[in-house]
Amino acid sequence: MPAITHIEDLRVLAQKRVPRMFYDYADSGSYTESTYRANETDFQKIKLRQRVAVNMENRTLRTTMAGIPTAMPVAIAPTGLTGMQHADGEILGALAAKKFGIPFTLSTMSICSIEDVAAATQVPFWFQLYVMKDRDFIERLIDRARAANCSALMLTLDLQILGQRHKDIKNGLSTPPKPTLANILNLITKPRWCLGMLGTKRHSFGNIVGHAKGVGDLSSLSSWTAEQFDPALSWADVEWIKKRWGGKLILKGIMDAEDARLAVNSGADAMIVSNHGGRQLDGAPSSINALPAIADAVGSDIEVWMDGGIRSGQDVLKAWALGARGTLIGRSFLYGLGAMGEAGVTKALEILSKELEITMAFCGHTDIRTVDRGILLPGTFPT
Repeated sequence: MPAITHIEDLRVLAQKRVPRMFYDYADSGSYTESTYRANETDFQKIKLRQRVAVNMENRTLRTTMAGIPTAMPVAIAPTGLTGMQHADGEILGALAAKKFGIPFTLSTMSICSIEDVAAATQVPFWFQLYVMKDRDFIERLIDRARAANCSALMLTLDLQILGQRHKDIKNGLSTPPKPTLANILNLITKPRWCLGMLGTKRHSFGNIVGHAKGVGDLSSLSSWTAEQFDPALSWADVEWIKKRWGGKLILKGIMDAEDARLAVNSGADAMIVSNHGGRQLDGAPSSINALPAIADAVGSDIEVWMDGGIRSGQDVLKAWALGARGTLIGRSFLYGLGAMGEAGVTKALEILSKELEITMAFCGHTDIRTVDRGILLPGTFPT
């Protein structure tokens, strides 16, 4: 195998090894995918100021996110169906994050359950919550996260209704894949993936099947999820969830300064500037373009993070310079997982960390906490 030197190498390998419907699920956006593409390309427009003859010794990327120490300002984002990129994918991702020293976030729509990940890792992780109409189920989900010693709850606000992702419809996305001729022919070309799946019992949504009322098989699960996402979600629900949870609360999906102020007023500990990886409102600005105005609007009243389009350590540095005190990676982590399992996730984190550390030094800094907008060339970044 050729040397893996950047995230794109992992993406190419994942595309070869992961069944088409699950690769496409991770690597696509809604409708025309314009926002999905902009998330990545808008980073490239931002230019860095190179500094020379500065002492580059004793570099450190260590910081905190919501008071939790991290080896670098990066956490693994919640991603649905992670256990379909690779067998037991959520467990492997959490183990890699634990060893590297960064936070891991488990999605409500994960294949491995809250309890599976807690038993495998023995360290606190974050849990991401979707608000469903079945409030009793949500209450029990929050209680399960607390029982598993999750150290923060991440509430997703931008998926009350689902943006259409054309590839998922065309591929007939299902978990596990339906035994159609097209799927069988594709799976024949993915022997590593198939062997992995044969070795695990986790093939469906572990947080839902057996926990939600009336969900006992795949057909009922499909109808339940289609009916359960709550379009009536409001800031009153945020208040209710915060009270029920009682711990650190992170709000995900903020793309507007007015909503950012409402997030501050909610009493949340952190918020994430995020357009859901370009998977919801197509035509929205990229996360990196939305970040500076939101960071300026809230100042130090709440910790601001961002996700969307991060494919390098340089992207992390640019986000930090524009006001993000943490970033989250979804696809970069999934590419590594699909390519090589836990070792691939570790490789992705090593790539990001090395790029971030070296780029920071070239910009004249040895401590991530001292980096500000001064590392960016004026006129090349959004304000």
